[in-house]
Amino acid sequence: MTDVTQSGPIGDNREIVTALRCQVIGHALTLWSREGRDLQQGGFIEKLDANGNPDTSAPRRVRVQARQIYCFAKAAQLGWYPDGAEIARKGLDYMLAKAKAPDGKPGFVHILAPDGSVLNPLRDTYDHAFVLLSLATVYQLDRDAKVRAEIDELMQFIDTQLRSPDGGYHEGVPASMPRRQNPQMHLLEAFIAAFDATHDQAFQARAGDLFGLFSSNLFDAKKGVLGEYFEQDWSRIEPVSVEPGHQAEWVWLLKGFERITGCPTGKQRAALLESALRYRDATGCLVDEGDAQGNIVKATRRCWPQTEIIKAFVAQAESGVEGAADEARAALMRLDKYYLQHPVKGGWYDQFDGEGRSLVDTIPASSFYHILCAVAEAERVLGA
Repeated sequence: MTDVTQSGPIGDNREIVTALRCQVIGHALTLWSREGRDLQQGGFIEKLDANGNPDTSAPRRVRVQARQIYCFAKAAQLGWYPDGAEIARKGLDYMLAKAKAPDGKPGFVHILAPDGSVLNPLRDTYDHAFVLLSLATVYQLDRDAKVRAEIDELMQFIDTQLRSPDGGYHEGVPASMPRRQNPQMHLLEAFIAAFDATHDQAFQARAGDLFGLFSSNLFDAKKGVLGEYFEQDWSRIEPVSVEPGHQAEWVWLLKGFERITGCPTGKQRAALLESALRYRDATGCLVDEGDAQGNIVKATRRCWPQTEIIKAFVAQAESGVEGAADEARAALMRLDKYYLQHPVKGGWYDQFDGEGRSLVDTIPASSFYHILCAVAEAERVLGA
């Protein structure tokens, strides 16, 4: 039976990093290693119900399999959860066995049934970004040559099948429209992680190409907004949809790009963060969508944008920006207060409406990647 007791939100932001690290280690990793794995069929569960019980009938997105592999490998790497290494490797074995080329075609399929059969054979670029991220994170554990071979094989597919002559990467195979910044963003994240894992300069070069796309097309420097949807030639589709969570996410990623290349990104980071902060509600949380003029279009607010604004402020704090560390801690407090105080220890609320009512009655596994990464980055830069 899942423990549904709760102790209440943390009251002192000086202790917030330590407290959230303890929540992740003591509750979230335990919950998802126990209830979030399918010990009969293999792989990870897509979501838990409101009481913390696994939904074993839900289809399994391959991106979520990859995200959970990342979470347990990262937790093992940090020394938070030594058992995470074995859990990550078993998850990777499942993903490779079930999702990689089950129809004889290269690449990973999009969605699996609980029994491991293919529900959707699409080769989705967003998915492949997370497959690469998971492989890079597992590879960092012990530099397994077989994992490196999987990275190289995956990159052969990405480079030959997903690359677009118009710049960046297609939405998938088959290609579709509109083009989105989101897969490009997560490929940048994966390339940075792959460089950190392998020290292969080819990943620096790929990251540089995406930084060029960001600078020339994705980000409108005059308006200070990141576009979401584009035509084939990367011209913006009007009216421009703005997701403030993605603007915050790019702040953190640009700091990572600066770290591995030495290319300064401070100006772009400052502009992105300033713009993202326009889209907040009375709680101080980021809403889900705005327009290019700074107006709120969707007053709902999901969990993941709050983790990304934490990472954005952490990146700025690491760069020595005055007040950024305090802002990061305040954002961690908001994450705890509004999203992590779930009756199930180690669970979270996914989305609220403008009145603060929960809109999702399940606990999605997909959010764990965001939460764990935000807390890990906060500990790394701000200390526990």
